[in-house]
Amino acid sequence: MKIHEFQAKNILSDYNIPVPEGEVVKTPEQVKAAAEKIGGPVVVKAQIHAGGRGKGGGVKLAKTPE
Repeated sequence: MKIHEFQAKNILSDYNIPVPEGEVVKTPEQVKAAAEKIGGPVVVKAQIHAGGRGKGGGVKLAKTPE
């Protein structure tokens, strides 16, 4: 079975397992709003089923909402 990270986090939280706060977004404007809501540095991740997203540059640290 392949599921996205946000789906896995929903399943874990249903069983009262702590998960980091996060948002599912699709546009740059939504990314900025989510980063402002969460506060502090955030990690922006591309959610793909192909795996190895860290090697493909799909994980980025954003120190500011901009």
